[in-house]
Amino acid sequence: MISQSIKILILAGASFLTALSLTPFLLKFLDKFHMHKQIRSQASAPVFYSLHKHKENTPNGGGVIIWITVLGIALIIFLLSNVFNGVFSYLNFVDRAQTYLPIAAMLIAAILGLADDVLGALRIGPNGGGLRVSQKIIVYTILAAIGGLWFYYRLGWDFLYIPFVGNIAIGWWYIPIFMFVIIASAFSANETDGLDGLAGGVMLFAFGSLTAVAFILGKYNLAAFSATVIGALLAFLWFNIYPARFFMGDTGSMALGITMGVIAMLTNTTLFLPFFGFILVIESLSVIIQMISKKIFKRKIFISTPIHHHFEAIGWHETKITMRFWIVSIVFCSLGLVLFLMSKFLFLIK
Repeated sequence: MISQSIKILILAGASFLTALSLTPFLLKFLDKFHMHKQIRSQASAPVFYSLHKHKENTPNGGGVIIWITVLGIALIIFLLSNVFNGVFSYLNFVDRAQTYLPIAAMLIAAILGLADDVLGALRIGPNGGGLRVSQKIIVYTILAAIGGLWFYYRLGWDFLYIPFVGNIAIGWWYIPIFMFVIIASAFSANETDGLDGLAGGVMLFAFGSLTAVAFILGKYNLAAFSATVIGALLAFLWFNIYPARFFMGDTGSMALGITMGVIAMLTNTTLFLPFFGFILVIESLSVIIQMISKKIFKRKIFISTPIHHHFEAIGWHETKITMRFWIVSIVFCSLGLVLFLMSKFLFLIK
């Protein structure tokens, strides 16, 4: 266990230093190819436009640095472990049983998100460019359906862990539950990516919790993969905190959201995910509530959504919003881990 802890720390550190070193080159690349954020028009989103018009033309798609670092480290160490033995075999975390699926999910989601960011930069699409929310949800649904079918038919997963109860067989219901978790995770991550450092910090705490869960469950390679994400996220935040040098973009939020959901399913901690991603839940709920209220009652509940924009509109500075949301994330992630440990402990002593 100590050697696995050291492995995880080495990989997190290597990921942080790699991403930190690559970021200046990424910034030049994004600027050279005019990968700039296009703010929604004043006509379509007047409140959002007034709050964020000064951020137009900030480089977008910075989430590339996260998944390129994670997948690059995974690939390099995997290849070296097959040529040389020793330290590279020790550090290798590419494992069919634990990390093939989250690695594949991250890659596919990142590429699709990058395509959306490119469309936005080229102003191809509605409201300044990029995919509509409905189109994104269709993409999430397709990916989630493929994943759900794979887990159910290929891996034979048909159970859900109920805290303080244990595993409950749910049969084919596993597929729609899997789909809901992945779609909700991707959608929520995308909605949370709206203020400097907000999504990066919230995701950092969520992946930190999932790393701890995977380690406790003895899924050490999965914990190492998640820790590598943490290292890259830390480097991303170094440049993304206010005032942000670049934005995460869909390539980052989609990759992180879907990967987070897959790890939750692999660790069978679906019902703890609302604690680990509490801010993500609040952000997406605010959007859904606003949409329903406007559709049925023809009025808005919030000045602007997601809810972090509502707090901006009432006068909170975005750094205050980000820091307070981070605090809430830490509290609920800690609560989720405590409940997880209590549930496992009580289940063991029964």
